[in-house]
Amino acid sequence: MLAERDAIASLAVRDVKSAKAFYEGTLGLTRVADVGGGAVVYKAGHTEIIVYQSEYAGTNKATALAWRVGNDFDAVMRWLGSRGVRFEHYDMPGLKREGDFHVADGRKMAWFKDPDGNIFHITSA
Repeated sequence: MLAERDAIASLAVRDVKSAKAFYEGTLGLTRVADVGGGAVVYKAGHTEIIVYQSEYAGTNKATALAWRVGNDFDAVMRWLGSRGVRFEHYDMPGLKREGDFHVADGRKMAWFKDPDGNIFHITSA
């Protein structure tokens, strides 16, 4: 049953009001709802992302959300960079770093964080 349903991403932030500036202003996501408790729902493609306040914001040390951007990878990198996004650099087996992005098996990948430390990923795959 769940394989036929869309999943919803949930991201914890310290302050929802401050997070709106990043998610709307920097990432350009569209807010589709404000829900009880101060949570906000954004739309990214067919995905909904719920941003909610939590004392555990930024404690996940792994990727929280990823986007497949295909052949637009370089354009998305430039666009994010022009909006002040700083990219993370990792040393991982099988990855070769080329500037601010990594390459493996012909795929380009990059990671960045929101102001609360949630890790995001874009990939050309």
